[in-house]
Amino acid sequence: MYPISPEKIIELKRKANDIRKTIVEMLIEAKSGHTAGPLDMADIFTALYFHLLKHNPQKPDWTERDRLVLSNGHICPVLYATMAHAGYFPVAETLTLRKFKSRLQGHPHRDFLPSLETSSGPLGSGLSQAVGMALADKTKFIYCLTSDGELDCGNTWEAVMLAGKNKLNNLIVIVDRNKIQIDGFTEDIMPLEPLRQKWEAFNFNIIEIDGHNFEQIIVGVESAKTVLDKPTVILAHTIPSKGIPEFEGKFEWHGKPPTTPEEITTARTALNEIEKQLK
Repeated sequence: MYPISPEKIIELKRKANDIRKTIVEMLIEAKSGHTAGPLDMADIFTALYFHLLKHNPQKPDWTERDRLVLSNGHICPVLYATMAHAGYFPVAETLTLRKFKSRLQGHPHRDFLPSLETSSGPLGSGLSQAVGMALADKTKFIYCLTSDGELDCGNTWEAVMLAGKNKLNNLIVIVDRNKIQIDGFTEDIMPLEPLRQKWEAFNFNIIEIDGHNFEQIIVGVESAKTVLDKPTVILAHTIPSKGIPEFEGKFEWHGKPPTTPEEITTARTALNEIEKQLK
């Protein structure tokens, strides 16, 4: 692992803010979609696509690429926005989110956009798909992005058991620990704690990070790559709707976009202010 320069950190922060701005514009245009998860995962997706992943936007089917599985498909605005900024397709196309005949549907569809590894939507299934990929090809790193609310799904824990049993050291799971789901806070709806101990019981290596700290994100993933005898889960502690203080931490923003003039102005103003601070 190499030190991360301050210049690189600033570059990633700027890119993440650009991605957040694109997410907001996508949601405003679509008039539907999810706000909290896409905004809080923007830093992690930025670190992956602009620093950590082995991939090639000009050759999305490159056989040597790492695989990224988005299990909680409803946060796909952050995946689409990041891929667009990385060069997989024009950023302007992001404004077709959820529109008729668009490639960018409300949940990712592999047949519509070949650069996607999987179709996702039914919660709990993505980790099983990622475990299958990790079993099939141990020469590639398989990243599975999932949410803490999604851990309510029993299928997730079947996949966790299988991954632990087979010591899939090429599997890196990143859990968005934002502590919310669509109808409330996770610890009120279905308590997950002690979450770290649960994963440890299934023979996973555990890394906990601040999901908005680029140094911790990058070091966490690079550390996971060095583990030889078990899969890794990164518990990324995030703030729902990160970047828009008036929306942050509120579960009500899990599944709704900014729609009123006041909400739209609030979102745009907050992200423009961050942009000014990063210049």
